[in-house]
Amino acid sequence: MDSSFNARLGFTIGDVTRLYRREFDRRAAHLELTRVQWRALRRIARAQGLTQVDLADALELAPIAVGRVLDRLEKAGFVERRPDPKDRRCWRLYLAPGSARVMAGVDRIAADLVEEVFAGIASQDLEATARVMAVLKQRLGGARP
Repeated sequence: MDSSFNARLGFTIGDVTRLYRREFDRRAAHLELTRVQWRALRRIARAQGLTQVDLADALELAPIAVGRVLDRLEKAGFVERRPDPKDRRCWRLYLAPGSARVMAGVDRIAADLVEEVFAGIASQDLEATARVMAVLKQRLGGARP
């Protein structure tokens, strides 16, 4: 395959990612929750009790940046920091009851966006794309396909 095609494909992947993120942010703006905050809430929901360092690793952000995200989420009543019973320097992260409403709203936005973006694309095309993207992710150091 020619290298100019590969380069264009690489740029297209980047463009799609950027546009997808921008559209998600536009749709979720009324919830006053950024995509990073939503990703943090999603990760905490999947692994209640994780640490700030664990969350930073999962989000691929610096712990100090995650600390600021958590400060805002805690102030909004979406996250609780609880002391680790075995390590007093460590705080464990949990969803607060106030997060349920906003998470449901963001989840709905995400589901609607996926449905609209993929509408009309044949399932076999989507499956082939998913397989290729999984291989690319693995080659770039992500999880195995």
